[in-house]
Amino acid sequence: PGPDFALENFVPYRLSVLTNTVSGAIATLYHDRFDLTIPEWRCLAVLFRYAPLSAGEVAARTAMDKVQVSRAIAGLVAKGLALQATDRSDRRRAKLALSAAGRRMHDEIIPLARGAEARLLDGLDAGERAQLDRLLGKLERQAEALA
Repeated sequence: PGPDFALENFVPYRLSVLTNTVSGAIATLYHDRFDLTIPEWRCLAVLFRYAPLSAGEVAARTAMDKVQVSRAIAGLVAKGLALQATDRSDRRRAKLALSAAGRRMHDEIIPLARGAEARLLDGLDAGERAQLDRLLGKLERQAEALA
């Protein structure tokens, strides 16, 4: 970066701003209707799909740091949405899964999340959506290679 470096044109910055903008808009929905934070929602969704998982596995699947995941899991457990059990193969670890209430909440949120996604993508035609999906996949693989 030299004197002509413009942060607003820097792709990592643009992706971060976009992510924060979209997450912020959707966070209101999760919080107001379901009393969930974004990290809690991400953990809930990952546990729905992949449970049982350890907190470390949730962190890896959500790309959130362990402190965020720990707080989110504590919130889900306190709200009766997730359950913790000692891992039988490693008693030092806990395995996490959703409770019946957590699964019901997930099922209520999904149509709303898909609706928000549809509104976000409304400005793109089918070809642009497919291209975006391909490009995001390429960027994700490249980012993993850089990490």
